[in-house]
Amino acid sequence: SSNEHKLNFKKSKEACLSYIQDALLQKQWKRAAEFLTCYIESLEKDYSREHVGPSEMIWRIGTEILWHHSQSSMKEFNCFMEQMKTLGVKRYLKVCLEHVFHLLCNGQIDEAYQNLSLAESWRFGEQTAIQDKEMKLIQAYRGLLDYCSWSKQKNILLERGEDEFSDLAVEQEMHGYFRKAAVNLKEIIKIPGVWDIFVKCYVDLLEFYGDHNEARQVLNEYAYNSKFPANPNAHVYLCQFLKRQGESKKTLISALKILHDIVPSHELMIDFNTMLQKSKKRKKRRLGLEVIFAALDYAGWKENAKAWSCLGRQLKQIVISEKHFDWIKQEWNSRKDWWPAFHFSRYLAKSNWQKNKSLSYEKALVAGILLGKDCKYFKYVSHQGCKAQLKRFRMLKKFVNRHNPVCLRI
Repeated sequence: SSNEHKLNFKKSKEACLSYIQDALLQKQWKRAAEFLTCYIESLEKDYSREHVGPSEMIWRIGTEILWHHSQSSMKEFNCFMEQMKTLGVKRYLKVCLEHVFHLLCNGQIDEAYQNLSLAESWRFGEQTAIQDKEMKLIQAYRGLLDYCSWSKQKNILLERGEDEFSDLAVEQEMHGYFRKAAVNLKEIIKIPGVWDIFVKCYVDLLEFYGDHNEARQVLNEYAYNSKFPANPNAHVYLCQFLKRQGESKKTLISALKILHDIVPSHELMIDFNTMLQKSKKRKKRRLGLEVIFAALDYAGWKENAKAWSCLGRQLKQIVISEKHFDWIKQEWNSRKDWWPAFHFSRYLAKSNWQKNKSLSYEKALVAGILLGKDCKYFKYVSHQGCKAQLKRFRMLKKFVNRHNPVCLRI
C-alpha cells in the first residue's frame, strides 16, 4: 500500500543517513561514499508524493566525502559541484561560493575567478533579490581576487625599481585591478559583519595610493560601529594603522587601552606597556603595571623574555624609589595564590635555565622581588648564575638580598 511504502521508505532513509553519519565520524570515506550512493538511488526509486528535499544534504555530505576521499580528483569534484548547482536555485550561490573555496585551496585561481564572474551574472526571478547577501559575498570574493592580481602587478613594478616604473601597460593593468577590487571590497564592509580579510585588503589599497583619511575612517567604523559584532581584530588593525601613520601617543594609547580591555593577552600589550612606562603621569605608569601583569596571566606569555623584562624593570624602579608599593600589592594580592606554582616552580626554573638564560634572569628578578630570596625559582636561578660566574646574576642576587624586606611589605 501507499502508506506502507512511505513508512518503509522513511525508515530506510533514516537508517541510511545514520550509517553515513557513522562513517563520516569515523573518517571512513569510502564506506560513506557507498552509503551515499545507496541513499541517492533510494530517492530515485521513491514513488510517494511526500515532499522530500534532500539536495542540500547530498551537497553537504558529498562535498565532505569528495574532499577527503583518497581516490577523488578535482575533475570529479568540479563535476559534482556543477550537478549540485542544478538541484535547487535557492542554494545556487552558496554552492558556487563553496566551489570557489575548493578551487582556491587547490591553487586554481583563474578557474575560481571565472566561477565568481559566472555566479555574479546569475539571475533567477525573485530569487535574485532573496539571495542578495550571497551575491554581495560573490562580488566581495571577486574583489579579493582582483586585489591579489593588483598586489602581484604592484610587486612586479616595485621589483623593477623607479627607473622602470614607466611601464605603462603594467601600471594601467594594476590600476584596473585596483578600481575593480576597491568597488567590491568597499561594498561588503558596509554590511555589519566580520570582514577581516576584506578590510585589510581594502586598507592596503587605500594606503598605497595615499588615501589615509579614508583608511582611517574605514578602520574606525569597523572597530567602533555598534552595529558590527564585537571583533578584537578590528581594534588590532586600527592600532597597527595608527602606529604606521606615526600618530600621537595620546591617540595610540587610547586605542590600545580599548584593545587591552578586550584582549589583555595581545602581543601589542608590550608596546602599550612600554609607552605607559615612559609617561610622566603617575596614572599611566600605574596602568602600565596592570597591563603587563594581566598579560603574564596567560600561558602563552610564560616564556616571553621581553614581557618579564618589562615587568622586572618597572618593579625594580618602584623598589629603588621606594614609592608606589601599593601598586605592586594590589596586583599581587589576586595572584599570590597561583602565580608561584604557575610561573616560579623549581621545575620551571630548571627548564627556563636550560632553554633561555636571559628569560631565567628576568623571571628570577620578578620572583625575588615578589616572593623574596627564599623563592624556589630565584634560589635555583641565582645559584646557577653565580656558579657559572655570570656577573649580572651576582648583581641580581645582591639586589634581591638587599631589598628582601620589600617582599614582606608586599
